[in-house]
Amino acid sequence: MLSEFYIGRHTHRNAAGAFFSLAPGSKWSIVGYNGVLAAFLILGFYSVIAGWTLEYIYKALSGELIGKSAIEFQTDFQTFTTGSFRPIMWTISFILMTHFIIISGVKKGIEGSSKIMMPLLFIIIVIMGLRSVTLDGASEGLKFLFYPDFSKITPGVVLSAMGQAFFSLSVGMGILITYSSYFGKKTNLQQVALQVISIDTIVAILAGIMIFPAVFSFGIKPTAGAELVFITLPNVLIQLPWGSAWAFVFFLLLAVAALTSTISLHEVITAYLSEEMRMTRKKASWVVTLLLIMLGSISSLSLGRWSAYTIAGMNFFNLIDFVTAKIMLPFGGMMICLFIHFHIKKEDLRKEFTNNGTSRFYCFNTLIFLIRWVSPILIALVFLNQFGLI
Repeated sequence: MLSEFYIGRHTHRNAAGAFFSLAPGSKWSIVGYNGVLAAFLILGFYSVIAGWTLEYIYKALSGELIGKSAIEFQTDFQTFTTGSFRPIMWTISFILMTHFIIISGVKKGIEGSSKIMMPLLFIIIVIMGLRSVTLDGASEGLKFLFYPDFSKITPGVVLSAMGQAFFSLSVGMGILITYSSYFGKKTNLQQVALQVISIDTIVAILAGIMIFPAVFSFGIKPTAGAELVFITLPNVLIQLPWGSAWAFVFFLLLAVAALTSTISLHEVITAYLSEEMRMTRKKASWVVTLLLIMLGSISSLSLGRWSAYTIAGMNFFNLIDFVTAKIMLPFGGMMICLFIHFHIKKEDLRKEFTNNGTSRFYCFNTLIFLIRWVSPILIALVFLNQFGLI
């Protein structure tokens, strides 16, 4: 994260342009292009899932979730996701929601919306968490979440957790470089990094408190994956007093969380087109949005009507998920560390991290050692683990 912060703020350019500025005429620009392309491809399938939250908000408001059995929830979800019109309609709707925030600019659009959405996200998680821990049998869910079983902590689990961190912290996909390019020279990079990591961890823990007590209270397996969100949890929530209201609040939470992510990903590509292709921000945003509508529609159809068309045994939706999560993000993270190792002088890093000596930066030498030696090796292990080579 700090490596990306350095690259972004030092150059004040987008994910690809930053490497042009720091290493002109070299092949390091491939790392920047990797981030921009990864952001675009991730949005290609992520916006489809984000669109599903809008469908379930509608279902909660219309009362369609009331009185259904577990089998009916599963059948409805399968019918919906493999359909054509409604999934694509909601995908396009979510992309357009993202577009109109992006088109408003960094200050009014991204920063303005974040000031509303992030507190709202936190408040909803806390409310849902409080309701969850008051259910009968909630203690078993809390025990599952917090009581450690050290026999489960294997090298594979640790490496998988590191891989998850790429998504959770938006590492390797150009977001951190793009956002840090908007930082002022007085921004304390170490402080911002610690704040992001702390808030991300707190929200993750609160989400666990929200979900697992409710799951255990109703005797449901906690390893249900995607089904947990769109099949199991609606079944749980609808059984509570004012069930439709709780379901609405839950899916509103998911939609807000997804929107904060799609905004970040969209901005990576919009900033690249705007700065490198000399487009106006409005035009760049529309180009990205229209391309995403096409990519998202293809991804959605690959789950249903076009599911027979596969590459390496995967439909298009799963393919771009695999390529981004298991190849592009680890590659991007590893190459950024190597770029810092081979191309950036230690003293230049010190100046940037300390704001030219005006801010304290703790454990600088340790950090440099981690960036240059430890992180590339650990990220390489994540990369190899993704392919089952270790």
